[in-house]
Amino acid sequence: MAAMVAALRGSRGRFRPRTRALTRGTRGAASAAGGQQSFDLLVIGGGSGGLACAKEGTKWGLGGTCVNVGCIPKKLMHQAALLGGMIRDAHHYGWEVAQPVRHNWKTMAEAVQNHVKSLNWGHRVQLQDRKVKYFNIKASFVDAHTVLGVDKGGKATLLSAEHIVIATGGRPRYPTQVKGALEYGITSDDIFWLKESPGKTLVVGASYVALECAGFLTGIGLDTTVMMRSGPLRGFDQQMSSLVIEHMESHGTQFLKGCVPSLIKKLPTNQLQVTWEDHASGKEDSSTFDTVLWAIGRVPETRNLNLEKAGVKTNPENQKIIVDAQEATSVPHIYAIGDVAEGRPELTPTAIKAGKLLAQRLVGKSSALMDYSNVPTTVFTPLEYGCVGLSEEEAVALHGQEHVEVYHAYYKPLEFTVADRDASQCYIKMVCLREPPQLVLGLHFLGPNAGEVTQGFALGIKCGASYAQVMQTVGIHPTCSEEVVKLHISKRSGLEPTVTGC
Repeated sequence: MAAMVAALRGSRGRFRPRTRALTRGTRGAASAAGGQQSFDLLVIGGGSGGLACAKEGTKWGLGGTCVNVGCIPKKLMHQAALLGGMIRDAHHYGWEVAQPVRHNWKTMAEAVQNHVKSLNWGHRVQLQDRKVKYFNIKASFVDAHTVLGVDKGGKATLLSAEHIVIATGGRPRYPTQVKGALEYGITSDDIFWLKESPGKTLVVGASYVALECAGFLTGIGLDTTVMMRSGPLRGFDQQMSSLVIEHMESHGTQFLKGCVPSLIKKLPTNQLQVTWEDHASGKEDSSTFDTVLWAIGRVPETRNLNLEKAGVKTNPENQKIIVDAQEATSVPHIYAIGDVAEGRPELTPTAIKAGKLLAQRLVGKSSALMDYSNVPTTVFTPLEYGCVGLSEEEAVALHGQEHVEVYHAYYKPLEFTVADRDASQCYIKMVCLREPPQLVLGLHFLGPNAGEVTQGFALGIKCGASYAQVMQTVGIHPTCSEEVVKLHISKRSGLEPTVTGC
């Protein structure tokens, strides 16, 4: 699919933030036609980071992964699954709801896809309103100041700029060593645009994408299995990750742990026969599924950009672009932001913030750099997991076990009580320095609306909140988030951390 590209003529004299171009990838060789167009700034990539950088000074945006095949459709399908649970609980609250509850994939998919399309259309209208010249092309570098863009018909355009920002993001990775993986498997780029239900699904991977997809598929009533080679949610707090898995298992998601697929074969029934190896037993096993979803990581969109022609250096192991604190690459006037940059969180909000700050620096409005510490995030599994700051493992590794205090609690959300829903995995931990004033190093929240809870506390942690200050904060009653400001039992004490009473 061709990338979205927009541009405005460069201003004369002082550089202004209204000049931008959005491109991604390459469509092969072609001769340039119509001469060369020059700009102050080209932004290569139509996703969150590129848009934030380009639109600084205007009010428009395109989509990229987040809008089209990521955050937006994911959250909407997650909401569909949550609604199913609420409907099943409704009779406890007096609602006379027919059982069993049934879900229609086609209806949900159409609604989600229509919303995404409306966002796409709105972006195009805004481009036109701001008199932004729009290209729908893929690009590759010709030299350090010039990009060759080629459209679907093979027509080429040369674009040159004083500054270039690469924000091409990444795409889901296929396991090329598994026979049949590419022919018969799909990725998160596909699941949100399926017209029909995926049916019995095998999700391969242990990332947040894998668990989120498996979670909403189970939640809408599909037979779902997750195949994990190793531990889940690598890079997150591992106690919290284990609780996420426990909750998913207790609510119907099946797990094949320590297993690696080796072969996918399509049967005459159109089902997929998956063969895998169980590393624990050393045995081979197989089963049939309607859909196999790969969620084993992402690769940066850098391989077709001809970065070597511009002199931009990448990490040879993962092909990500090496950047400094200014987001600058090995070529001072070429920058990289978002998922494509080495050592950056693969999160939409960090790409957006980095893009805005970069644009402000380029136009001389600010010298502020992006701060990648204490970035909050949420994993939208059926029981949501929100976190900000250090995991318990990271805190211990950095400061030593004797200098870390962890306050924690198991709690039961009020909304779980009437329906008597299991709250075994609803858990909060606050990781602090042990020495007064006990600076908060990290907060981890597992429960309903975790994103909303974590966002608020993230500000305090960003501002250097201490445990004492959190304890001085008055809770909003009755809410789940008030349990954070009531944490008083430390792991070190060995006392039972389950909240009782109101």
